[in-house]
Amino acid sequence: MNRLSIEARAVHDRPLQAFLDRFGRRLAATPPGTCPVAVTTTLLECAASQTCGKCVPCRDGLPQAAVLARRVLDCRATDEDLARLHALAELACGGSDCAIGWEAGEALLAALSTFSDEFASHVERHRCAAGVGQSVPCETDCPAHVNVPGYVALAGAGDCAGAVALIRKDNPFPTACAFVCEHPCETRCRRTLVDAPLNIRGIKRYAVDHAPADKVAVPAALPASGRRIAVVGAGPSGLTCAYYAALMGHEVHVYESRSQLGGMMRFGIPAYRFPRERLDEDIAAILSAGDITVHAGEAVDAAALERLAAEFDALYVAAGAHGAKALGLEGEDTAGVLSAVELLGAIGEGDTPDFSGKRVVVVGGGNVAMDCARTAVRCGGEVTVVYRRRLEDMTALPAEVEAAIAEGVEMLTLEAPVRLEVNAEGAVCALVTQPQMVGPVRGGRPAPVPASKPERVIGADVVLVAVGQGIVSDPFEAFGMTAARGRLAADSFLVAEGFSNVFAGGDCQTGPATVIRAIAAGKVAARNIDSYLGYHHTLDCGVEVPAAAPNDRVPTGRVALAERPARERARDFDGCEESMTYEEAVQECGRCLRCDAFGCGSMEGGRVQYA
Repeated sequence: MNRLSIEARAVHDRPLQAFLDRFGRRLAATPPGTCPVAVTTTLLECAASQTCGKCVPCRDGLPQAAVLARRVLDCRATDEDLARLHALAELACGGSDCAIGWEAGEALLAALSTFSDEFASHVERHRCAAGVGQSVPCETDCPAHVNVPGYVALAGAGDCAGAVALIRKDNPFPTACAFVCEHPCETRCRRTLVDAPLNIRGIKRYAVDHAPADKVAVPAALPASGRRIAVVGAGPSGLTCAYYAALMGHEVHVYESRSQLGGMMRFGIPAYRFPRERLDEDIAAILSAGDITVHAGEAVDAAALERLAAEFDALYVAAGAHGAKALGLEGEDTAGVLSAVELLGAIGEGDTPDFSGKRVVVVGGGNVAMDCARTAVRCGGEVTVVYRRRLEDMTALPAEVEAAIAEGVEMLTLEAPVRLEVNAEGAVCALVTQPQMVGPVRGGRPAPVPASKPERVIGADVVLVAVGQGIVSDPFEAFGMTAARGRLAADSFLVAEGFSNVFAGGDCQTGPATVIRAIAAGKVAARNIDSYLGYHHTLDCGVEVPAAAPNDRVPTGRVALAERPARERARDFDGCEESMTYEEAVQECGRCLRCDAFGCGSMEGGRVQYA
């Protein structure tokens, strides 16, 4: 009998794994604007290197497909080559014995379908299609296209006021985004290739903590244009539009149905995540810009919309998503059943409920559900989140889920609500669920299917429904605006369907999204309204970005923002997150590779910014 060794049979596996980890980081940092044909070719070449050699479609087909893909990438391919590439993909997909072959074939077929215009452009026009070309990742992936490397450099140099001013060139809510932005700018940060993405939101938080937005002067408004703009809704999108339009010299009137401004930032985001006084800093700065008149506490109906559209040169509708979606269960109108919008809105108005000693069940798995659960904990409740999918399928940010669990929230997953039980007093007393099991992937996520298990009865004194928000579109439809599935219809320039001087953007046009996406819509609306009025104003924030220093390429840990201890923070609505120290901020800013100055950022077209 041969002797056995404790060493791995494949001698290169351990060092190869480290190399593959580097490969994985490179994939994670794939730059925006990368040619899809190049990515497909690289994937094919990688797959060909993995074949074991048993199956002919995999062993011989994948290398041939990789050669053809390389010909397409080099703009040397013909239509016959493209047809042959498709045939090889089908052969690998249908004839390979294991996943290495058939998955590569399936991926190639998907690429040929999804990026058909790009493959055709390489074959017919011998170049990439329009719009393909790398740009600075953080600027591109920020919906408002903020000059991220610029304000990181300013913060790192100790000029926090300059950083705030530069952020405000593209985003008038630096404080809001420092607290609650989901930071898409970090998704493809090139620093990932070295160690980990830059903590961009944390750096922004450091800047606004050391230079509050209401203490940093806004730019002087341009000369009065004599044009008047009406904005309906004083949330992030409406106020952003008002800010930029006022700086351009236009007279702006903002109409808000509530008595306070801020929209869902005030009435949907709990104070422990975003203290109200910090929101007021951003709003005070915005209202100091140009000629802005606020009409708070004035609801706008169809008749008012007609008047505004006639009296003003342009109208921007940014009403937000303040409606609640229901579960559609029997007993949902019972006492003790509340929507997330109701709960968070009431608290935003200063009416905090007392859930002491009560069993609170939150239905949902998004960020709003986590907000409700963590809020209910602070109101004294014993909180359980019920979600019909798995924990890893939750759409909430992982950090929010982790924070909720740390604060004592129980996560009950793979349970689908069936009905609500009501006690003799007519109040809810339990939520009945049907256990689920994870099933096939649909729409990018595994779909739950009923499991052959008995129903579960979850005792509840309060049930909070957080399964989505809706748009109250009736007044706007009565005015003549078109709504599709509750969303106001507008083109890519935010011009409302059927109108020339009416624009719509933010949650009411896209459906419930994020603060930064609403801000981006307000910025686009202001720019396009200015153009509609016959102007092409440009704004100067008056800040100069420091010259880029040589990159510090030493792998360094990413600075994470500390939080107050869970057992302490769960007892109040004070802010949870702590800011960076000076030393942490300098180190984190120093990790930035300044992609605006090195690589594609220094090329024409390598920046994605609005003037």
